[in-house]
Amino acid sequence: MSKDTGIIYNIQRFSIVDGPGARTVVFFKGCNLHCRWCHNPESVSAGKQLMAYPEKCIGCGECFRRCPQHAHSIGEDGVHRIDRDLCTCCFTCVDRCYAEALASVGQEVDSAYLTKSIMTDLAYYRNSQGGVTFSGGECMLQIDFLGEMLTVCKEASIHTAVDTAGHVDWSYFERILDVTDLFLYDLKAADSGVHKELTGVSNERILKNLKKLSDLHRRIHVRIPYIPGANDGEMEGIAKLLTGLDVEQVTVLPYHKLGVSKNLSLDNQLYEYETPAQEAIDRVLEILAEHHIQAKQN
Repeated sequence: MSKDTGIIYNIQRFSIVDGPGARTVVFFKGCNLHCRWCHNPESVSAGKQLMAYPEKCIGCGECFRRCPQHAHSIGEDGVHRIDRDLCTCCFTCVDRCYAEALASVGQEVDSAYLTKSIMTDLAYYRNSQGGVTFSGGECMLQIDFLGEMLTVCKEASIHTAVDTAGHVDWSYFERILDVTDLFLYDLKAADSGVHKELTGVSNERILKNLKKLSDLHRRIHVRIPYIPGANDGEMEGIAKLLTGLDVEQVTVLPYHKLGVSKNLSLDNQLYEYETPAQEAIDRVLEILAEHHIQAKQN
């Protein structure tokens, strides 16, 4: 891909939780973290993928007949399975699935296409002091295309936000500092060992990049996913990390089970956790407040 093209998997309009005002959120495909609770497992792989919705399947058998690789099968238990080793993502089955139980995830787009889509809602951005948020996956892994689109938005006086986990080289941040108005920055754990266990990577680079952004007084909204049974023991440590940083806003994001229902048969296993009770969420907010960090619940 050139810097004028990128792989995205969704464009969400009129979001009010991904930065100020009404926003268009562009979800980039590809992530270098493997969070156990990921609510968008289709975002992890950088390439196009075949997604299955078993609850929609009507058992017509058209996918079996049409798949050139014979990747579809039904076991003795009656469950429709896809052999990912055989599947080449030609999406012939998707074209023939009348029940829409199969779908392709991931679309290569160029800057002209995405610019046109973004500009459709220009009036909404201006009326609400909103803008465009680039998310993922990890949008910064496609730094050339991201930089191109941020520049397009900046030249059109559209507010820009980058939603990131921060696990990239600092040079990536340097390339987009002048065209990014706001960073939405994820903090998942304070302890590096816990972070690696939960996401597959340590958090040293993530914390260093956050500190550098803070030292440069960039606008930062920290977002803390709260997953009981995973990172609930990290809230005190996160609160201490945030003390002294120049952070404009802190938001707690309670775990939900959306990712578990997305059947991609991915290599990485998703763990199913329990949705936190409101009392537990309130306690997280109290812990942050005890460290003079005023946070809100999403």
